[in-house]
Amino acid sequence: MFNSSTKSEISITFKFKQTYIICIFLPLIIAYFSGMILVTGGTGLVGSHLLYFLATSGANLRATHRKTSDLSRVEKIFGYYTDKKTATSLFNTIEWVQADITNIPALTIAFKNCKQVYHCAAIIDFDPKKYELLKKVNTQATANIVNLALAHGIKKLCYVSSIATLGTTEDGSSITEDTHFNQDAANNVYSLTKYAAEMEVWRATQEGLDAVIVNPGVILGAGSWHTGSGAIFKLAHKGMSYFTTGSIAVVDVRDVVLAMQGLMNSDLKNERYILVGATLSYKEFTKELALAFDKNPPKKEIAEWKLLLISRIDGLASSLFGTKRKLQKANVKSLYTRSNYNAHKIEKALSFSFTPVSQTIKRVASDYKSEH
Repeated sequence: MFNSSTKSEISITFKFKQTYIICIFLPLIIAYFSGMILVTGGTGLVGSHLLYFLATSGANLRATHRKTSDLSRVEKIFGYYTDKKTATSLFNTIEWVQADITNIPALTIAFKNCKQVYHCAAIIDFDPKKYELLKKVNTQATANIVNLALAHGIKKLCYVSSIATLGTTEDGSSITEDTHFNQDAANNVYSLTKYAAEMEVWRATQEGLDAVIVNPGVILGAGSWHTGSGAIFKLAHKGMSYFTTGSIAVVDVRDVVLAMQGLMNSDLKNERYILVGATLSYKEFTKELALAFDKNPPKKEIAEWKLLLISRIDGLASSLFGTKRKLQKANVKSLYTRSNYNAHKIEKALSFSFTPVSQTIKRVASDYKSEH
């Protein structure tokens, strides 16, 4: 028989093992029954801001990242919303999984016990030489995502597309979700691969997956100041001398993620929604940026042929010296194109209101100035 000392040791050992088992397996049990939310591209602009709002809601989160990703950048973005201690606490609630979205075995692990998926990962590039890479990451990887969603019984998926997948109107009327995209037109490689990705999502909906697609314009938000819209704020901080004659459709990153959450938490499915808060001429847009940085607005218009010439020189330099392209012909085209996007569908579906663009620009400019 055991003496009292032995019984005490057995009791302590049993309680320790019991506590250990609870600590290790209880989160897995909760995850199994409640389901996790998976966010691909968790370190990107949309993904990182989305994770903040999901984390504050108490969601059970998992996010993918590439081997080279800087996770500290996500925690930094959380810091734009709250104090450092809270930002760190919220960041630590996320389960990070290293998974390239082109790697099916790694993605399979990421999908385990998930109930919802936000597919934010993508590459934005307009270089025709990178078509195969764009096709692999934007299109084929999206096929991987929706196939795994079907295989794992995902309840709902939200895909972040772009207004680049929408068609154009010859009479200058508003572009809606139903405006036909002409694949035979002179489209850029980014548009083609994102449109093909949308087709993969629509295919999956025919096979039983509930999904929503969002088509945001140029997304304005704090994060990386070297790429995307962040680079625009970096340029505006230095001061801009010229403007072009086209227009730009913009949206606050906070509006994008809030609309995504609203759609995922609703009964709406198998629809796509334009997310554009405002469409401005580049003259208006550059003026707003300049004022936010206390700079003089650009007063000179630059001719299209000049930027096309610069683009050709840039392309030649890239071919000769292997430098990264800074100005694509497709970029120049967009700088001189005027389009008007109609976002009434999302406004009506969710009683949604977009943040005034001047307010967004001032906030993002303030975030930039706080770091530079």
